[in-house]
Amino acid sequence: MVPAPSSNDLRRRDRIVRYKPYVPKEGEDPMAEYMNLLAMLFSMCGLMMRFKWAAWAAVYCAFIGFSNSRSSEDTKQIFSSFMLSISSVVMSYLQSPTPMAISYFS
Repeated sequence: MVPAPSSNDLRRRDRIVRYKPYVPKEGEDPMAEYMNLLAMLFSMCGLMMRFKWAAWAAVYCAFIGFSNSRSSEDTKQIFSSFMLSISSVVMSYLQSPTPMAISYFS
């Protein structure tokens, strides 16, 4: 039950705006943002946990994010996603230079 407005109520009823969920416009595809986020997550896993597969997945996601990005997007984020994914591959192979072993096939 909503109480009746009193004279001490400081809320401005004319400033209340009802929430409307965001509806993407025609032609907007969030795939590039999702791939950039996945590239950042995989590269952090590759750097911190030394998973080579995660580092390579980060490079793959960074390439997909770059190919799906629009020209008006922020280039700093795309560039940092590339650099972080490439650095995770380089650092994981500097830690242990042996090739990536696929354990479930042997």
